[in-house]
Amino acid sequence: MSVKTVQFPNGSQVPAIGQGTWFMGERDSAFRSEVNALQQGIDLGMTLIDTAEMYADGGAERVVAQAIAGRRESVYLVSKVYPHHAGGTKAVQACEQSLQRLKTDYIDLYLLHWRGTIPLQDTVVAMQTLQQAGKIRQWGVSNLDVADLQELWQIEGGRACMTDQVLYHAASRGIEYDLLPWCRQQQIPLMAYCPLAQAGGLQHDVLSHPVMQQLARARNVSSAQIALAWVTRFDNIIAIPKAVRPEHVQDNAAALTLQLDAQEIALIEQVFPAPTGKTMLDMV
Repeated sequence: MSVKTVQFPNGSQVPAIGQGTWFMGERDSAFRSEVNALQQGIDLGMTLIDTAEMYADGGAERVVAQAIAGRRESVYLVSKVYPHHAGGTKAVQACEQSLQRLKTDYIDLYLLHWRGTIPLQDTVVAMQTLQQAGKIRQWGVSNLDVADLQELWQIEGGRACMTDQVLYHAASRGIEYDLLPWCRQQQIPLMAYCPLAQAGGLQHDVLSHPVMQQLARARNVSSAQIALAWVTRFDNIIAIPKAVRPEHVQDNAAALTLQLDAQEIALIEQVFPAPTGKTMLDMV
């Protein structure tokens, strides 16, 4: 069975399931196991790695640096800038510091982590400056809702945005009402963080739900694989689960070739229904 991939507007193709690094780099005792997990994931085809200057105050980027040492060209690297750094010289400095921690010359995709007080116009200019300097290849945003993206689209250069990274899993389907359709119309893929609903203090019982367990048993796979296959059932969504234990990395990678049928999808959406109207964008 073929591996699911997603294409960015500039033509770059990435696996539909990558690797997240939130909560990595926080403990020295976990450093080696975190590096090993990312390297295992790369070997298994999850070559997109997502990180941020915020994660462990740069600690996660240091973990990534070790994991991609000697194989930078085979990895699609995503990092994120704090809102209060997302303009002018602060953006350049933040990016340069990320590059130093990552021990690389460029970031493939650099995202505004969430919207702050710096105008989007200033962020677009900063991203263009970083692109022209060769420090980043492309840029995008995270945790922006439809109204924010529509505002961005009115700014000169704003439509160069490659993606919006948002929280999305079976128990958090608000983006399906308007954000996902709008991004599909603009041919902008979404990146789903917390696709297993297991981070940020807003845990849901997605993996332990009887229906997920039932589907997993029927397929002889894990409920995490079912959850990831559900998130990536659309052709424009990239999931970025975080894993450290080898068996969890293996599970996540195996979901790259798992396709749910219409009946399985319907069962999941029956127990985790989508909202029927506009909801606030979920964030953690």
